[in-house]
Amino acid sequence: MGSGRTNLGGGYVKVSYNITSITGLPLTRITPTALSAARSFLAGASVGNYALFAGGTTGANSAVVDAYDRSLVRTTPTALSVPRQQLVGASVGNYALFAGGFTGAHSAVVDAYDTSLVRTTPTVLSVARSNIAGARVGNYALFAGGTTGTVSSVVDAYNTSLVRTTPTVLSVARSNLGGASVGNYAVFAGGYPATGVSSVVDAYDTSLVRTTPTTLSAARGDVAGASVNSYAVFAGGVDNSSNPLNNIDAYNTSLTRSTASLKVARRNLFLGGSSVTNYAVIGGGIQSAGQISSVAESIDTSLNVVVETGFTAQRYYHASASIGGYVLFAGGSDTTHLSSVEAYAPAIKINLPAGSKHQFSPATSETTVVSQTTLTLSSPVSGYVKFKKGTVTSA
Repeated sequence: MGSGRTNLGGGYVKVSYNITSITGLPLTRITPTALSAARSFLAGASVGNYALFAGGTTGANSAVVDAYDRSLVRTTPTALSVPRQQLVGASVGNYALFAGGFTGAHSAVVDAYDTSLVRTTPTVLSVARSNIAGARVGNYALFAGGTTGTVSSVVDAYNTSLVRTTPTVLSVARSNLGGASVGNYAVFAGGYPATGVSSVVDAYDTSLVRTTPTTLSAARGDVAGASVNSYAVFAGGVDNSSNPLNNIDAYNTSLTRSTASLKVARRNLFLGGSSVTNYAVIGGGIQSAGQISSVAESIDTSLNVVVETGFTAQRYYHASASIGGYVLFAGGSDTTHLSSVEAYAPAIKINLPAGSKHQFSPATSETTVVSQTTLTLSSPVSGYVKFKKGTVTSA
């Protein structure tokens, strides 16, 4: 698995690694530092070297923002300008945006965080609403649909300078829809229209022109959206009889639909879905008979589905975001508000005998192995091992 070997003399062989992506191995789950405040109904988005989790409720609306860097070190940037829950996150250019939500009334507020985690407040949404879907396309972050008390078809677009425009509305007004990006499109799927559940899909290109691709394979609300390389993926949801579904609909860069199935059917109201290199990860939610789920499933670039190591806690009403080689799931509820965070990454495992030495980015100094151990590394992997004894193996 090493990308180069060098005999150093003195009993050492140096094995160099430069791996940009890892496929075909189970994802590794780790548990970073918890959120600074337990909460549910929060939102996630990424910018620069950070994954951000903003707002939510602890019983009272929260303005707290937690940021995790590429090493999963947590900081707490300036709070949201208005405490709120049921908001949505999306990214564009050098900004992570958090839009709309509920304060006791539907909110139009937008908070933007730059790559230094400095907060600004762009022009508000054109219509105050919650339960919106967010996605990015080209130079725009789009916020689509939602509810004002009545389902909405409004779409707001923010460019890289945070200037707001209002593209053509959704073809059908709906809330609790899924959003994801693929190629030159932001895609919005499913949701709750005025009555029942929807199979409608709307796609916006880089010029914000709307088209309506093939509908979902099953009408449903509470859809989880995520992106994996050349697909926008919409997973799970709930049908018109409140049954959880296992449907996966995947739209490629030409908006052609393929289908697959989750191993565990879940209604995806606040089911987290996010992406890491070569994988989308879907976690949590509500299974049959109202059971809160701890199941995590990965979807790869060929739409293969694998059940991964589950969450440490059952959860729904949580949020997800990606940073570096990790997809993070944060907060939520299992009957109480949660602060725990789960992180998943494609990883290799290297068995290191005592006396070996290693250095992998972002470390700046060499570490000597005192007793035999297994080193777990998520992609991208860049660095080396100096082996005194033994060979490189992966698990």
